[in-house]
Amino acid sequence: MNDSLHQSALDYHEFPQPGKLGISITKSVSTPSDLALAYTPGVAEPVRAIQADPEAAYRYTAKGNLVAVISNGTAVLGLGDCGALAGKPVMEGKAVLFKKFADIDVFDIEVDEKDPQAFIDTVARIAPTFGGINLEDIAAPACFEIEDALIQRCDIPVFHDDQHGTAIVMGAALLNALDLQGKRIEDARIVCLGAGAAGIASMRLALDLGARRENMWLVDRKGVIHTEREDFDKLNKEKREFAALPSERRTLAGALAGADVFIGVSGPGLMRSEWLMLMNERPIVFALSNPEPEILPEVALKVRNDLIMATGRSDYPNQVNNVLCFPFLFRGALDVRARMINREMKIAAVHALAQLAREPVPAAMLEAYGQKSLSFGPEYIIPKPIDPRLRDLVAPAVARAAVASGAAKAPYPSHYPS
Repeated sequence: MNDSLHQSALDYHEFPQPGKLGISITKSVSTPSDLALAYTPGVAEPVRAIQADPEAAYRYTAKGNLVAVISNGTAVLGLGDCGALAGKPVMEGKAVLFKKFADIDVFDIEVDEKDPQAFIDTVARIAPTFGGINLEDIAAPACFEIEDALIQRCDIPVFHDDQHGTAIVMGAALLNALDLQGKRIEDARIVCLGAGAAGIASMRLALDLGARRENMWLVDRKGVIHTEREDFDKLNKEKREFAALPSERRTLAGALAGADVFIGVSGPGLMRSEWLMLMNERPIVFALSNPEPEILPEVALKVRNDLIMATGRSDYPNQVNNVLCFPFLFRGALDVRARMINREMKIAAVHALAQLAREPVPAAMLEAYGQKSLSFGPEYIIPKPIDPRLRDLVAPAVARAAVASGAAKAPYPSHYPS
């Protein structure tokens, strides 16, 4: 980060007041009568109503539009284990995005606890406050255990965005890229470099979208995960889930031979330009490491002009950015009081995002990005983060899937499109 951006970022967070969040009051508190309703004695009435019927909390409190963004700071951005307190600016940033893009209120909660079970117990105990829980910046493999346990213990949506947000946006981009390259996901040979939260979730969602297990290779820092690796028995169960059968494909280069898709969720510069030549014709390269991708687009395109490229950065085409997903996924889930965010809801979000990239781009968005034209093609396979149509298309798709799959406690909202 250059000196100018460094200071600008610090100033942004400090002035005119520290932080990026505040709390607003939604009711009048101007008169003695108002105070009597807001607190004692009037507040006793909603208390009694909720005691008699817990679902009444959605009528009389902010629960139905309130999400907790919770982290222990063990995997903050690309900075690693920074601790709970140091992760707070990121959690506040997440809250800002929820509010800006989907009008969802957020409390960010930083839990100073690395032990998975203690963290689970802490979050489960505060869960009644919220309509949903967004887990954030929790290191693998603990993140898998934590999310699974909280889904079981909580009757509200629990969603680890580093896993599923990345996977959903990547999935939408992948479907569109494959279509443009004249390929089908059922036939695509997929290599994923990075076996952490995002990598595992992306591979799982690719299977849900139609990819075949025998055409997938998961690679970590020691090479392809396969059943004859010396450390196989020591790997976590999520890695073993994608272990390849014994073959000559033991390295990243070996896995890339004849591959159609490379997904990088690992680290900077790990994809060599010469390895691109090992891939099939019309390859797809998603180098999603931030801030520096596994390979820069200008390097990759110089070697292969027939590829479609995506990164996690805003200064290149095809940014795979979680903000395309999580605000609208939660908006749809909250609006039908979903008990969970299930497979069907994630797939609905994938297809809604993929379809939006195929729609004509509004003039206002072109102006915001300083572009004269933008249309579905190799440099536009996924919507832009400030696309005003995201809420209107993704949230209803998620809500519809929640109702159809039985995850919803409330009907499909009447103000949503039919």
